[in-house]
Amino acid sequence: MPSWTKTCSARSPRGILSPARRRAAVVHLRRVFDVSERRACRLVGQHRSTQRHTPPAQTPDDPDAGLRAWLRAYAGAHPRWGHRRAYHDARGQGWVVNHKKLQRLWREEGLRVHVRRRRKRVGSSTVPPVPTATSANVVWAIDFQFDSTTDGRPIKILSVVDEHTRETLGGLVERSITAEALAAELNHIVAARGASPAVLRLDNGPEMIAAALAQWAGTQTGMLFIPPGEPWKNPFIESFNSRLRDECLNINLFWSMTHAQVVIGDWKTEYNHDRPHSSLGYLSPVAYAAVCTH
Repeated sequence: MPSWTKTCSARSPRGILSPARRRAAVVHLRRVFDVSERRACRLVGQHRSTQRHTPPAQTPDDPDAGLRAWLRAYAGAHPRWGHRRAYHDARGQGWVVNHKKLQRLWREEGLRVHVRRRRKRVGSSTVPPVPTATSANVVWAIDFQFDSTTDGRPIKILSVVDEHTRETLGGLVERSITAEALAAELNHIVAARGASPAVLRLDNGPEMIAAALAQWAGTQTGMLFIPPGEPWKNPFIESFNSRLRDECLNINLFWSMTHAQVVIGDWKTEYNHDRPHSSLGYLSPVAYAAVCTH
């Protein structure tokens, strides 16, 4: 068997969906491989009578030629209007057609409304690219992570990490967390530590670029937004998230929100007090912070 026959036979005829596409495939096989119409039709799964039939839309006697022309003109005049609105306007102008036929003609004419992608908002940094955190409370990194309870409902986890001491500071575990809730949690962390960060490093999530967080930062705390799609520019929080996912989220099932809050809270406590870090001389974050002289 010739190699081209093996290639064509290996493909299911169902892969070529419409009669028009199969008709084009038959023409291609006959032109390129010089095979008979019978052989080409058998290979693509096209009936020979269908192959020889000329669709009305391709003939001068097309009964829908007028409506097709009207649809093309309509789509040109109203490029953001789809076939549903076209159907109601066509009926209003006296065209006798049901919605299924109009939708089919709309599709055959290649008319469609192009989906506009919303441009993602990007936060405006208030400080130049920072720097390495040379002491505690210089840079706090913020990020969210997601999981779910066993009933499929979402869990949203807020984490805040001091980039110098590697401590995880507070954090929330809730179904949803707004920008206002984030600002309130930062107030709790500042009260507990007795100091505000010089800079917040964050991504361009909706809570991060919200006015509520900008108002919280004011003129005392700078905000440094990483470029969209470049999480590696927030490395400390991404490393923390990886540890949280690997050591806690992936090995626990959460039966309820309360269960998730307790388990994640316990893990963060262990992370701060017991987990050694090679970059900290194999001290835990809390132990390193206690002896840090920077």
